[in-house]
Amino acid sequence: MALRLEQKQTIVAEVGAEARKAHSAVLADFRGLAVVDMTELRAKARKEGVYLRVVRNSLARRAVAGTDYECLNDALEGPTLLALSLDEPGSAARLMKACVDEYEALEVKALAIGGTLLAASEIDRVAELPTRSEALGLLMSVMLAPISKLTRTLNEVPGKLVRTLAAVGEAKGAPAGNDAEAPAESSDPRSDD
Repeated sequence: MALRLEQKQTIVAEVGAEARKAHSAVLADFRGLAVVDMTELRAKARKEGVYLRVVRNSLARRAVAGTDYECLNDALEGPTLLALSLDEPGSAARLMKACVDEYEALEVKALAIGGTLLAASEIDRVAELPTRSEALGLLMSVMLAPISKLTRTLNEVPGKLVRTLAAVGEAKGAPAGNDAEAPAESSDPRSDD
């Protein structure tokens, strides 16, 4: 089906706008993928915050011109499925990795992050990038580590003092915590007050 110039311009503008917002991109060959599988893939992509589009290579080249994903131009051959991570850098790679395992017809051609072209074999590394919440959790644990260590160190000082006093008390023969014995009651009848 031939596209009119206005339709091509719309596609280029839409894909270009999404590419400028994206954190990473994955190109895949979808030959042999059934329509039902492609529909499932699109639903998963929407759920994961991934922009997914089947696009002609010439239009994709124009759309990514001037973006970080211009490096993908050499990989734009044959039928191309473009996946752009909009929320997290690893979301498109995670989606494609899972779908390559599920749909044998899908094959990753290339991926890019921040203007760097990566081989298709690097999809595992990119897919293992932490999600935003995982990254924030790691950052918080790194930031809290010195404070936690300081707190433990400061709490250890009184504990060490108590243990030292207990050891000194045991060395003198007095039971720990009973330094002063209660005075014996006097049996003097004159102190009846």
